[in-house]
Amino acid sequence: MAVSLLTNTAVTPTVAVNAQTGTTYTPVIGDGNNTLVTLSNASAITVTIPPNSSVAYPVGTVLNFSAIGAGQVSFAQGSGVTIVSTGATASAPKLRVQYSSASAIQQSANSWIIVGDLA
Repeated sequence: MAVSLLTNTAVTPTVAVNAQTGTTYTPVIGDGNNTLVTLSNASAITVTIPPNSSVAYPVGTVLNFSAIGAGQVSFAQGSGVTIVSTGATASAPKLRVQYSSASAIQQSANSWIIVGDLA
């Protein structure tokens, strides 16, 4: 539990939820730290990690994703973006099953590592 230094009271951290229901999604700047992007569709969903020239995330940004629909979620590299992961296809990992989650962590301007429940 965090404590506010100004008021000496407990601070409850919150996570914003960005609910996506389409078959494609490109994260936006507001999806950065403290946001969970939920992905819900019966069909396959592709999340494209955008290049720094399109969305200038600060290095160290963490993007969080959770598959809440039946469609399998896969990650794709935007133009000039490099993704690494332990997924079967290291540069294009997929969330393993419905309710799997993963985080994309920015290591440098166009370099991301994706960790989580991957296939």
